[in-house]
Amino acid sequence: MNTIKGDLIKLAIKGEFDLIIHGCNCFCTMGAGIAKTIKQKFPEAYQVDLETQKGDKSKLGTITWAKVKTKNGDLIIVNGYTQFNWKGRGRKADYDAIRQVFKTVKKTFSGLRIGYPAIGAGLAGGDWSIISEIIAGELKGEKHTFVEFQR
Repeated sequence: MNTIKGDLIKLAIKGEFDLIIHGCNCFCTMGAGIAKTIKQKFPEAYQVDLETQKGDKSKLGTITWAKVKTKNGDLIIVNGYTQFNWKGRGRKADYDAIRQVFKTVKKTFSGLRIGYPAIGAGLAGGDWSIISEIIAGELKGEKHTFVEFQR
């Protein structure tokens, strides 16, 4: 796992990645964190989220995705359903769902340059040391980068 500091969205628009992935809940909100920024910058990603069933627990561990045009070429935005809900206290990140999401990303998009934030470790309350091991294991052999947010 490559790690850099920066702004995932800005780096993606600059052409640093072919694909970016972020964690979503199963309620089609994309109302906070990086999901909110993705919703604003790439409405196509939010649109494919809206095409799923709101509150459907079976979405956990699945993905939706949209291909968007940037000034530096095509970019794939993956919505990974890594948590069921966003309400309440405690950990909302589902480690099994995170594993399945990244397994699917590798199977579907192998060979692309993948960028992601600390999925599940921010507002979802997951432990990044656990999550990063899951990601590293599932994306073994792929070119993938954790972008630690820095303005």
